[in-house]
Amino acid sequence: MFVSGVGKVFAVGPKSMGISGFAGFLASVGVPLPTIAAWGVGLVELVGGIALLIGLAVRITGAVIAIDMLVATVLVHLPNGYPTSSNGIELTLTLSLIALALVASGPGALSVDRALFDTEGRTAGSTVEGH
Repeated sequence: MFVSGVGKVFAVGPKSMGISGFAGFLASVGVPLPTIAAWGVGLVELVGGIALLIGLAVRITGAVIAIDMLVATVLVHLPNGYPTSSNGIELTLTLSLIALALVASGPGALSVDRALFDTEGRTAGSTVEGH
């Protein structure tokens, strides 16, 4: 996600197309308001990629990325069949399912979410020392 977002927003890296290039592509597949959609997708992939890497807002970010990838699967990749080698649905569908798995499982043990908001195993009024 992060690498795709960097390419869309900053036009650098292996997937560099920039907002204007991506907006042009979205217009060619019939997406309404392509520049706004390009910014939305670019920022979702950039910020969402960072959030997932550090484990921040994992369930919400996972849901948004799952929607992003499902839309890409249907609008862009579905006509090309399954294999990634033919720009098919294999990668985007896999990313959608992984994002949905993160929604279901939540943040991991080393995530920012867990460090900031973990109440698992603690009862009301307990402290770390006193359990």
